[in-house]
Amino acid sequence: MKKTNKQDEKKAGKVTAKSSAADGLRELFVDELKDIIYAERALVKALPKMAKNATEPKLIAAIEEHAAVTEGQVERLDKIFEILGESNRGKKCDAMEGLIKEGESIMEETEAGPVRDAGIISASQKIEHYEIASYGTLAAFARTLGEEEIVSLLEATLAEEKEADALLTDSAYNSINFEAAEADQ
Repeated sequence: MKKTNKQDEKKAGKVTAKSSAADGLRELFVDELKDIIYAERALVKALPKMAKNATEPKLIAAIEEHAAVTEGQVERLDKIFEILGESNRGKKCDAMEGLIKEGESIMEETEAGPVRDAGIISASQKIEHYEIASYGTLAAFARTLGEEEIVSLLEATLAEEKEADALLTDSAYNSINFEAAEADQ
């Protein structure tokens, strides 16, 4: 019995596209926007839980501030969908769901205090890096597509994500990680 080309491709590790697969950059761009708006909406729900489980006041304030910033990012994404004339209905973001779940696991597996705070920072920075990668790519797609107004909106969000990452790094390195290390002694 002779194998078909699709069977050979699958055996070689190639992925067969779904019938609903994007066939152009604009369609991929909109699909990725649907992914990130879902991710941001999920984060709006997850950040308050992280803040409630943190103990260091500056970390709590940073998380609470970023929750408010994230709500603004969702509004910015809504505006992008409006500009594009597309529905703002999100598409399940497996990556963000996994990152949020990992953060919840860290909180469950650590006692309240500096070690948990260090874990919350770790989980938060993974989320920020995912968002930085996503918004950088989306801005590049928008630029390629000639959507300069959308580029500006995406770059504003990208700058906010980078700022949040820097604040987390500062919190971790200037106090929390050292306090958590003392638990090892």
